[in-house]
Amino acid sequence: MRQRIATQTALLALAVATGCSRLDHVGQPPPFTPSGQVFVNPTPVTPERIALATPSPAEVAAMRAPGSDLAHERSASLWRSGPSSLFGDRRAQGRGDILTVVIEIDEEAEISNATERNRSGNEDLAIAALLGLPKLVDDLTGVSLDPAAQINSSSSSAGDGSVKRNEEITLRLAATVTQVLPNGHFVIVGNQEVRVNFELRDLRVQGVIRPEDISRRNEITYDKIADARISYGGRGQITDVQQPRYGQQVADIILPF
Repeated sequence: MRQRIATQTALLALAVATGCSRLDHVGQPPPFTPSGQVFVNPTPVTPERIALATPSPAEVAAMRAPGSDLAHERSASLWRSGPSSLFGDRRAQGRGDILTVVIEIDEEAEISNATERNRSGNEDLAIAALLGLPKLVDDLTGVSLDPAAQINSSSSSAGDGSVKRNEEITLRLAATVTQVLPNGHFVIVGNQEVRVNFELRDLRVQGVIRPEDISRRNEITYDKIADARISYGGRGQITDVQQPRYGQQVADIILPF
């Protein structure tokens, strides 16, 4: 009896805990994510792969030295290379700069496989004469040794499978350079949320880019982002209705049929 009560209590606590995430927008639209919250990578990049590198004073001096690619001359000339210049380079050049990520995914894949296998075998073993033994066995038992053994076998298998996918996404998103790696590559993070009535659309992107891949319009396409994480979804009343209940999801995992 105590075990049954404990089980019911645990199930009730689980139901309450899973439902609390939906109680924050009962009768009201879902809240926005706090501004500045970075995109959480489901597979975090290890420090060995990406390390936050703070430029040393010597590196800063080298970047600001005359003749360097990232030099920002403070003269009043219109031909300065900095972003404040009328004809300067407007591309993202360091931590905190903003660039536009262009996501244009139009992919179609179709795979079809078919296999067929057949095999057959036949073996016969006969003893026509062995010092009169076949005739003796036939006279005594009525069992003929011709053929003494016969084996037949056959097998066949067939398989057919196909995969067909068609994806098309066209988006533009502003991202911020959050880290500068020792090799000069940038780690970018972008987050955009748009709420319409009681449904919130959420778009997030994260990855590593090379500064030379940024176009003159300060844009970069998604296929030039290494270790890219692109998420497009939403939350709200419509998304809640489209998802199966937590109990049904647990039942689908536990039940073997």
